[in-house]
Amino acid sequence: MSQLLDKLKSNILVADGAIGTILYSEGLDTCPEAYNLNHPDKVERIHRTYIEAGADIIQTNTYGANFEKLKAFGLEHRVKDIHQAAVQIAKKAANDDTFILGTVGGFRGIKQEDLELSSIQYHTEIQVETLVNAGVDGILFETYYDLQELTNIIEATKRKYDIPIIAQLTALNTNYLRDGTEINHALQQVTSSGADIVGLNCHHGPHHMQQSFSHIELPEGAYLSCYPNASLLDIENSQFKYSDNASYFGKVAKQLINEGVRLIGGCCGTTPEHIQYIKSSVAGLNPVTQKDVIPITKYINNTEKEPKKQNLKSKVENRPTIIVELDTPKHLDTETFFRNIKKLDDAQIDAVTLADNSLATVRISNVAAASIIKQRYDIEPLVHITCRDRNLIGLQSHLLGLSLLDINEILTITGDPSKIGHLPGATNVYDVNSKGLTEIALRFNQGINTDGDALKTKTNFNIAGAFDPNVRKLDGAVRRLEKKLESGMHYFITQPVYSKEKIKEVYEATKHLDVPFFIGIMPVTSYNNALFLHNEVPGIKLSDEILEQFEAVKDDKAKTKALSLKLSKELIDTVHEYFNGLYLITPFQKVDYTLELANYSKTITSTKQEAIL
Repeated sequence: MSQLLDKLKSNILVADGAIGTILYSEGLDTCPEAYNLNHPDKVERIHRTYIEAGADIIQTNTYGANFEKLKAFGLEHRVKDIHQAAVQIAKKAANDDTFILGTVGGFRGIKQEDLELSSIQYHTEIQVETLVNAGVDGILFETYYDLQELTNIIEATKRKYDIPIIAQLTALNTNYLRDGTEINHALQQVTSSGADIVGLNCHHGPHHMQQSFSHIELPEGAYLSCYPNASLLDIENSQFKYSDNASYFGKVAKQLINEGVRLIGGCCGTTPEHIQYIKSSVAGLNPVTQKDVIPITKYINNTEKEPKKQNLKSKVENRPTIIVELDTPKHLDTETFFRNIKKLDDAQIDAVTLADNSLATVRISNVAAASIIKQRYDIEPLVHITCRDRNLIGLQSHLLGLSLLDINEILTITGDPSKIGHLPGATNVYDVNSKGLTEIALRFNQGINTDGDALKTKTNFNIAGAFDPNVRKLDGAVRRLEKKLESGMHYFITQPVYSKEKIKEVYEATKHLDVPFFIGIMPVTSYNNALFLHNEVPGIKLSDEILEQFEAVKDDKAKTKALSLKLSKELIDTVHEYFNGLYLITPFQKVDYTLELANYSKTITSTKQEAIL
C-alpha cells in the first residue's frame, strides 16, 4: 500500500485549496496552467502558502491542462511540458512529508461536449502518463460531471499504473448527478471502477456539501473526500467573487468529518486562510468508521400525463400524415395568420409547425401562437425550439412552459446564427446543440431536469429532428442523422426537395433506419423565386427544364400558379411512393397553395388505401 493510503487508515488529511482563484485575483490574463511555464515562482509560492497553512497534500497546477482546453490559448502542443513543469514546481515547494497529487480535470462539463469518450480517454492518458512518470504520489481526477467518463478513465488508469486514485464527481444538485443517478450510488460505481478515495468537489459550498454527504454511505475498500467551494458564487462590481467565510468553512469541516470524510480540501474561492481554519478545526479528530445515512426522499411521480391525442410519430407510422409549416408574423396584426390556421384546421391537417425566429429574424413567439392554437383549434401545434436564443436555464424553463400548456410536439434545432439575420450583432448562445436539447427533453420525459432533480411529474415530448438532404454528399448527412437518432429524436422533417430523384435518393439512403420521415415540399411561386432558390439557397438546384418552364409563364400569375402546383403534385406522388409523411411548407403565407396540395395528397392516398382494401 502507498504511504498516502496507509496514512489515511487512521488519520484525517487536509488538502490545499484553489490555485486559479489566487492567480485570477492577482491579474491572471491567460489560463492558470500556463503559469507553470511562464511564472513558476508564483505557482510555487501558492503551494508553499498552502503547506504553511497546514495542507498535508497539494495538487499540481494542471486541472485544465488537457489538449482541448489548452487549444483556446494556443498551448495544446505543450501538454506534456506543462504537466512536467507542474510536478517539478510542486516538488520544489513540498516538505518531506507533503503528498503531491497530479490533478486531471474532466472534459465533459455542464455544457454539452461532442468529444467521443475514446478521444477523451486518449488525451487523459497522456496527462496521467506524464504525471506518473514525473513522480506524483497519486492521481486526482476532479470536477467530473459525467459518471461514465470518470469510471472509464479510472479503469484505464488502474490497468496501467499501481498508484492511488482520488476520484471526485461534481453535482449540480445535492442528491443527484445530472443524469438522475443518486450521488451515493454513483460513488459506489466509482469505487467499483478502482478508485481508492471517492468524493465530491466544486459547485457547492460547505453547507450543501454536508447535506450531500449526509446521504452518502462509507464506501467499502475506499475512503471519502470532499473539496467544497468557498460559498455560492456572487457578483460584485461586475466581478465574480465568493464569500469571505474562512472561519465558517472550518466549522463545517467538522461536520463533514463526522459524515465520514477523511480527505478534505477546498475548491473554487478557497484560500490558504480556509485551509488554516480546516486544519485547526479537524486537529485531533479521528476518522469515522460507522455512520447513520439519511435516506433520500424521492419525489418523482411515475404516473405519466396521458397524451390527449395520438402523437405524430404514431400517426405517421400507421397512415399518411400531413404537417404544414406556417410562420408567425413579424408584426402584431395576426388576423390573417389565425384565419389561415382556421383553414388548416378545417382541412384536418395533422399538425402546424411553427418556426422559432427562422433565419435569425424576429417573429411573434411561436409558443404564444401555439398556446392560442391549443385554446381555439383542434390542429396540433408543432413548436420549433432553437438553441441559438436561450441558455440552459432558458431552454429548460421553455420546455417546462410548453409542457404546462400541453404542447408536446417539438422540433429541436441548433438554429441559424444571428449574423445571417437582420440583427447580425445579436448574441448566439448555443449552450447545447439540437442533440443536447433532445437529451434534455428526454430527461424531462423521465421526470428529471438537467441537475438531476425531480420534476415531480413526467413530460410527454415527442421530439422531431431536422434533416437537410440538399447536400453534396448525402452519406455524410445521413451519418449526422444517425447521431441525432442516437440522441433520442423520434422522427425527422426534411428541408424542401425539388426533384423526384432526390426523394428516391433520400429513401435509399435512410431505409435502414427505423424512423419516420416527413418529406418537405415547398411550391415555387414565381420565376424570380425559382432563380433565388436555384442560385442563392445552398444545396438547392432546379433543373434547366423547370427554370425554363417558369420563365415561359413568368408574366402570367395564373399559369405560374398552375405550373407550381402541377410540379408540387408530381413530387407529392413520389413522396407517397416511399414515405407516409408529407411536410408542406407554406410559401409567403400563400395558404391556398398548401390547402390544394394537402387536398391532393389526401385524395391520392385515400384512393390507394381503397384499392388495397
